[in-house]
Amino acid sequence: MVIAIVLITTIARIQKEKYRAIGRTGNDHAMPAEAIASREEVRQLKERIAVLERLITDNHGSADLSRQIDELRDR
Repeated sequence: MVIAIVLITTIARIQKEKYRAIGRTGNDHAMPAEAIASREEVRQLKERIAVLERLITDNHGSADLSRQIDELRDR
């Protein structure tokens, strides 16, 4: 009886480690593409935030404000 319990526990641990290893290596293909897309999106958002901060803090004329808003729409 004790041998059966030890055997079942050992098999369960082996299976658990096997599925962990598959989970770590199985999704390597998608991660770089997702990471690149995420970095690009963050870069674009940072640029937009910088423009919006400039719009809020600077006292430019309304023509300059309209031009910068149009630039943001075009992206």
